[in-house]
Amino acid sequence: MTNQDPQELLKQKHELDEHKRQFTNFARSVSGQGEVEAGQEFSHDRQDDDQNRMKSVENKRA
Repeated sequence: MTNQDPQELLKQKHELDEHKRQFTNFARSVSGQGEVEAGQEFSHDRQDDDQNRMKSVENKRA
């Protein structure tokens, strides 16, 4: 198993999350205003909170 830099892994994860967010927005724009699954009503306008994200990173290191 190779040792990978945690910062590099975090950067890759954020890039993947951004890609998923863009795809989700695209899919929603193509599908129009159809019904959404329960619990998904407000997820399209949610932005990651930097403080919570950094706390999560901090907790994973502990």
